Amino acid sequence: MICGAIGPLDNDSPEAWRDLRISMDAALAIAETYRITLAIEPEPANVISSAVKARRLLDEIGSPHLKVVMDGANLIHVGDVPRMSAILDEAFDLLGNDIILAHAKDVIDDGTLRYVAAGMGMLDYDRYLLLLHQVTADIPLLLHGLEESQVESSLAFVRGKLAQQAT
Repeated sequence: MICGAIGPLDNDSPEAWRDLRISMDAALAIAETYRITLAIEPEPANVISSAVKARRLLDEIGSPHLKVVMDGANLIHVGDVPRMSAILDEAFDLLGNDIILAHAKDVIDDGTLRYVAAGMGMLDYDRYLLLLHQVTADIPLLLHGLEESQVESSLAFVRGKLAQQAT
C-alpha cells in the first residue's frame, strides 16, 4: 500500500495510480533538468506490479529519462510458476527496449511468495538470461536478495548459466 492525500491506498486503485503519476512527473522534471535517468522496477507489492503496468507508465510519461530495472523473480505472483515462460516472454516483449539494469534473485511460490538467492528457487534462469541477452549483452546484472554466505554459490550459479548460453 501507498499513502495518498487521504490515507492508505490500494495499489491497484485509480487513486494510487494518480499519486504515482504526480510523484513520477515531479521526479522526472528534475531528472530531465539534470539529465538523469530514473528506473522503475515492477514488483508485486508496488503500484507498478507487472510488466503491463510498467509499459503503461512508460507510454503515459513518454520520457527518455524513465527506464526499467528488470527482475524476473518480481514478475512472478502467487500461482504464476506454471505460466512463468509466458510471463517472462511478455515482460521482455513489452519492456526489452527500456531495460537498463537487471537483478538476479530467485523466487519460491509455496502459496506465499518468498525471494531467495539466485539458484535457490523456481525462476527459469535459462529463459531469463536468454531473454536478457537477446535485449543486449551489455545490461548490468546485479545479484541481490541474498546473504553474504550465499554470494559465492549464487555467483557460481549465474556464471554457470551464462557459460551454458555462450556455448
